[in-house]
Amino acid sequence: MRAAIILAAGQGTRMRSAQPKVMHQLAGRPMVQHLLAACAPVFQRIVVVVGPGMEELAAAVAPHATVVQQERLGTGHAARIAAPLLEGFAGDVAVLYGDNPLITTATLERLVAARETTDLALLAMRPADPGRYGRVVQDETGQVARIVEHADATEAERAIPLCNAGVVCAAAP
Repeated sequence: MRAAIILAAGQGTRMRSAQPKVMHQLAGRPMVQHLLAACAPVFQRIVVVVGPGMEELAAAVAPHATVVQQERLGTGHAARIAAPLLEGFAGDVAVLYGDNPLITTATLERLVAARETTDLALLAMRPADPGRYGRVVQDETGQVARIVEHADATEAERAIPLCNAGVVCAAAP
């Protein structure tokens, strides 16, 4: 059994909108619904982390469970507050950002398949312009050694084309 925690508490500040970021329309529906559609065939349980006052978002992701992140204290905090809704869950859990509507079911299937052979699977990408994405530094065997944020990266690390997509999958415990 697999579960997904979708982080969707962002306010859309950079989008200069009072509407939650994940509620912005893409191809006729909120972007979070595109991600939910990709997740549904892969994950049997989905929990969406929303911010305070995001009742419209909670309604848009129904029937999936929601939990309110009262204080926006980051990604790790958001995943931790979702954990009680997965109490007793023994399978794998993926953590995803709700503003990634282009992740496909096939990509998620490859992520969970990769998790079967390692403790933690990480989704990474090689964009044409890596810009300010965090970089995935690999060791000599090709395994992930660490992730370095762009602001903390050396010039050599910024030249690495493999970027962190921010999606992870691991055993629930």
